[in-house]
Amino acid sequence: MPQISRDFQGQTVITIFEVTPGNAHDVLDLLTEAWEGVIRHQPGCLGGAIHLNDAQTRIATYSQWRDRRDYQAMLRTAEMRQRNRDIHALCKSFEPVLYEVQAVFDA
Repeated sequence: MPQISRDFQGQTVITIFEVTPGNAHDVLDLLTEAWEGVIRHQPGCLGGAIHLNDAQTRIATYSQWRDRRDYQAMLRTAEMRQRNRDIHALCKSFEPVLYEVQAVFDA
């Protein structure tokens, strides 16, 4: 499970998938299969999560990686390239963005 902390030295990736309510669960299924079958087993993967908004028009994934190169290597595998093509075909758009944690607030 990802741990969000200010001193995290790895790479955080947040991806937003724009979908329709009619295919949101199809995209969720593909993302879940990718995480269970491929992503979480890749070198450097520290964990992730999948989120769906109430309107079922956006899916967000959050992942943490030991290093940016580990994330990029996962994307370059033949299996993930095909899976991403299949996911993209069901989305209006999707955009992965690499982030660095700047602040964390506890309640």
